[in-house]
Amino acid sequence: MRLLPAALSLTLLAAACTASAAPLPAPQAVDIPAASLTLHAQLYKPEGLGPFPTVVALHGCGGLGTPSEPVLPRYRDWAAELLRSGHAVLLPDSYGSRELGPQCRAKERRVLARRERVADVNASRQWLLQQPWVARDRISLMGWANGASALLWAVRPQSLSRGTDPDFRSAIAFYPDCRVSSGLGWSTRVPTLLLIGAKDDVSSPLACRQVVEGARGRSALARIIVYPGAAHDFDRANLPLRAIAGSDTELPERGHIGTDAEARKDAQERVSEWLAR
Repeated sequence: MRLLPAALSLTLLAAACTASAAPLPAPQAVDIPAASLTLHAQLYKPEGLGPFPTVVALHGCGGLGTPSEPVLPRYRDWAAELLRSGHAVLLPDSYGSRELGPQCRAKERRVLARRERVADVNASRQWLLQQPWVARDRISLMGWANGASALLWAVRPQSLSRGTDPDFRSAIAFYPDCRVSSGLGWSTRVPTLLLIGAKDDVSSPLACRQVVEGARGRSALARIIVYPGAAHDFDRANLPLRAIAGSDTELPERGHIGTDAEARKDAQERVSEWLAR
């Protein structure tokens, strides 16, 4: 076989890398009618007419974005991952829609995971069911930290509004705070996957184990993966492990956060498999 000239080989390699790392398109701002407000959201959608499987993605206590950055990098990274597998991604902004900033250190939270955020989840699902590009029977739910706690409330059998519309297909919760749910006899009506680090000292891996184990036999499928050595925010890219310090309102008051590359990679694979069920 004749070898290509070195310069041409490098050109082709660069082109291939560029093609495989296509930039994430800018999200589309959408407004969703809800009971007591207009819920603002950001939408990433594959090209074409669909119908597309769709993920409702719930931000953590730091919020969805900033005035100059509508979607923070951690959620953009996951949106890119989900787009590559053919999913549309809807990110409702529970705080910005109520003219609130980060709520991690708020003494009195005006947006509760079990109430306002569940209402946002339900409004998002109802809006998606009306969109012609959505695969109505393949709408899933995904959340991080406070958003994952809201997810645990939203998938409880008691939270389903009556009707004939398709329910969520599945749910994935990254390091929720399970301490309240563990004492309430939690169960889920849709297959739910919990992902948390064994060294998460912001949330509680022990309480999350209790939640999942307590649901066995009286619930839809619930599964938990605990990553040895991983801390809170293990799936964020390029975040050196560190103790939370200072007065950053976008972070919890205490604990440790940081990337765990091995857990991050495994979580990406498990999310893809769970959504493909």
